[in-house]
Order: sequence, then C-alpha cells, then structure tokens
Amino acid sequence: MDSFFKTRLTDLLSSAGITVDGTQPWDIRVHDDRFYRRVLSEAHLGTGESYMDGWWDCDELDEFFFRVLRAGLQRKVSGLPRMMNNLAGRIMNLQNPLRAFTVGETHYNIGNDLYEAMLDRHMIYSCAYWKNASDLNQAQENKLRLVFDKLMVKPGMKLLDIGCGWGGAARFAAEHYGAEVTGLTISTEQVKLAREKCRGLPVNIELMDYRNVSGRFDRIYSIGMFEHVGHKNYRQYFEVARKCLSPEGLFLLHTIGSNKTGTNTDKWTSKYIFPNSMLPSANHITRATEGLLVMEDWHSFGHDYYRTLKAWNDNIVTHRPSLEKSYDERFFRMWHYYLLSAAGSFRARNVQLWQILYSVGGIVGDLCVSR
Repeated sequence: MDSFFKTRLTDLLSSAGITVDGTQPWDIRVHDDRFYRRVLSEAHLGTGESYMDGWWDCDELDEFFFRVLRAGLQRKVSGLPRMMNNLAGRIMNLQNPLRAFTVGETHYNIGNDLYEAMLDRHMIYSCAYWKNASDLNQAQENKLRLVFDKLMVKPGMKLLDIGCGWGGAARFAAEHYGAEVTGLTISTEQVKLAREKCRGLPVNIELMDYRNVSGRFDRIYSIGMFEHVGHKNYRQYFEVARKCLSPEGLFLLHTIGSNKTGTNTDKWTSKYIFPNSMLPSANHITRATEGLLVMEDWHSFGHDYYRTLKAWNDNIVTHRPSLEKSYDERFFRMWHYYLLSAAGSFRARNVQLWQILYSVGGIVGDLCVSR
C-alpha cells in the first residue's frame, strides 16, 4: 500500500516538473516514506506538518509551491480535510467577539524580537509596493504613501487605523501627513511597542476589537487585518466603517483576496499561523458593501506580496543566529514554510492582494487615484 502512495504522489509531482531527489532547486528530498501517505490523505496540513517534522526538504520552497499550484495539484489530493474545514466555517462564526483576540495571542504576541528582525524599519506586516523600490524599506514606504495619497490625507484630519499593528502606518501618517490617528489592535505586544514608537505624536493606540470603536473620522484605513474578520462579520465590519466615517470621508481596505468564495482558510495555516482566519473573495466584499459605501477604485498587485514574503524570509535567515536563543528548529521550519509557501501562492496568483477605495456617497468630479 505504501508503494501505491509513493507512486501516486511521485507521478503528481512529476506532472508539475518536480522530481523526488532531483537536482533542480524546486525538487524535493524525502527523508521518511510516510510522507507520501500523509500528503495524499491530509493535503496541505499533512504537507506542512511533515515538513516541520523533517520528513522532507526543498532548497526553494517558494518555487516548489509555485509549480504545485500552477499545475493545480492541490485539487488532486484528498478533499475531505478541506471540506470539513469549510463546513466548520460555514456553520460557526469563527471570528465572533469571544474569539477576536485569539489570533493576537497566538500569532502577533509570538515575540517582538522576531518581527523586528523580519520586517522593515516601520514594522509594516503587510504587502509592500515594489514599484520603483530597490529594497523592503523603500517598498513599504511606497505602500504607505500609496495608501495615504489614495485617501487624500491632509494636515489635521482624524484617521482611524483598524488593525494598526506596531503603529508604523499611524506614525507615518502623523509625521508625514500631519494627521491625528487612532489605531486599534487585538495584540497586547503590539500595543506596548506601538505606544512606545508613537510617543509624542498625535497617535492613540487602543487594545480593542473593531466592533467596539466609536467616534467620527475623516479617513479610515485597514491594512492586512480584514483576513481575520470572517464572512459572517463582513457586513457588520463595513457598517462600523460607515458609521465612523464623516459624510465626506474615505475608507481604504488593503487585504489578501481569494479567487474563490469560501468560508475558511486551509487547516495548516489556521492551526499554526492564523487561527480562525479566512480570505475574502471579491464576491464577499462587493456583497458586504452594497448599499453602504461607493467603490471608487480597486487596485490589484498580488505579485508584490511574493517579493515581500521573500524579503521577510531573507531577513529571518540573516538574523537567525540572534533569534535561536528564543526559537527552536521546529519553529524556524514552520516559519520558513509559512513565508515561502505563501510566496509561491502569490507568484502562482492562487491568491491576490487588493486595495479598495470607498467613499460615502460618491466623489463628485474627476478622480485621479495614485498608482
């Protein structure tokens, strides 16, 4: 029976140009033959866990996943785990207020030392914008200027940052655009560092679920947070944004997007990286905003996330000696797998990156949106 699984998976990989024990950097080396059955029976969960367990290796994981996904191999392994996962997301509200802080505790509170080593100088944990950029720092500054230029931020405006992270975007808006910013996060570690980084600026950082925010703002933006909202809460999320926007206000949503409408993320990512997360589809977003906000612009630049994730992984490799006192080998295998499998997925255009600009009642006159 084990030979059947080995032959089946080897043939599938071969159809994507991947060879077991081959010489190309995207080929894999299998150290434990239980790998074949595990992948075919458990799909991505088994693939990821077997990598964490050291059952297989690959010199360039992002290239491996690019080929796997472009060949559609994810649709040719066991569908049961995926079906059960989608069923759970369809029945339960996995992102209800009682679960809101779970991802903060599990992911964003891992350790500020890890994220300081991995990210750019502003600690922006979302897709950078690589147009005319030669490094991660410049690409993230490009992204921040893209956001605030699209929002047409002017000095003295009041901004709401939903999912402010370590405060990098809020600080940038205050320093470079003269804005007054309220930032929300569900991570205690992010609150501490964000308040420290924004000290002396008109920036207020709150440990708060977005459903509890109040007040009126000239502009609202949300960068890389919507992936934690969940399809059962999308309408409420946009209702909160509409309630908090001034009549002439603008709202920018920056989010990873799925090509298909589903109800949950894959089991490996949910178990090890982002619990209770899911990716919105275009259909999810347009249905949830209909009648609430007017879409002014939809900008897609998913390939930029491939470059961002590669840069983050390179930073982890560079700083690994200083991080090894806090993180073990299994963690590093998990983290590299997370970053590089995602990079391959973006390069394959299996997932997307969107920035969507909304107004309350429609902008009157010509609109020239920054690119």
